Amino acid sequence: MRKKDLKIFLDEKVQKYNNPKFIESDPIQIPHLFHKKEDIEIAGFLAATISWGNRTMIIKNAKKMMHLLDDAPYDFVINHEEKDLENLNNFVHRTYNSTDFKQFIKSLKHIYKNHNGLESALKIKDNSNNYQTAIHSFKQLFFEINHESRTLKHVSDPLKNSAAKRINMFLRWMVRNDKAGVDFGIWPSHNPANLSCPLDVHSGNVARKLKLLTRKQNDWKALTELDKNLRKLDAKDPVKYDFALFGLGVFEKF
Repeated sequence: MRKKDLKIFLDEKVQKYNNPKFIESDPIQIPHLFHKKEDIEIAGFLAATISWGNRTMIIKNAKKMMHLLDDAPYDFVINHEEKDLENLNNFVHRTYNSTDFKQFIKSLKHIYKNHNGLESALKIKDNSNNYQTAIHSFKQLFFEINHESRTLKHVSDPLKNSAAKRINMFLRWMVRNDKAGVDFGIWPSHNPANLSCPLDVHSGNVARKLKLLTRKQNDWKALTELDKNLRKLDAKDPVKYDFALFGLGVFEKF
């Protein structure tokens, strides 16, 4: 497919899927339960963190997370005491358990109290045009307090060649203002041109079929290749094509 035809094809798929109907079956519905910026951020970050596996179960467990946080995630994070964390004791989503959940609450409190919140902590602070070093630095901040070693695996590190699918998805939610009511665009200090596609088995397979990606593994090297090709199609908003790739893979079995 020629570049011009590919862009037309993918832009049509973006129009099809980047609309409020998408929210109904996607974990992005969790932060959409809230209106306060910090609630949206924390709800989104936690929902994105457990976004692997069956989508119905992801959404069910993410809603359970919010309920355990009294449906006020920022207030719980900032004001919780050790005894309040006992409420989380029975939570589990696949390999993410109550120990990890408690650590995330403590680390989020640290991020908001000492690093001006998630928006600041995840900012690109060098001259790079992607979030590779920003996510790596964020992980260091997140775990600079006393932490459970088992929980380290639940925050990806792109400098170890992870595609960091879940954090890139969370960044899309927070940074990209799609004017369609799906992505939030509540982080004006970030630039959507620097976002990367949340690369998973669905988007990766579709990208390879469309010759946007040749690398076989879904890792950061593959993401760099995909970034380069998507930015040729739209330099200002490349990650809008996540809707096209994901929709083609999940809903159309492309």
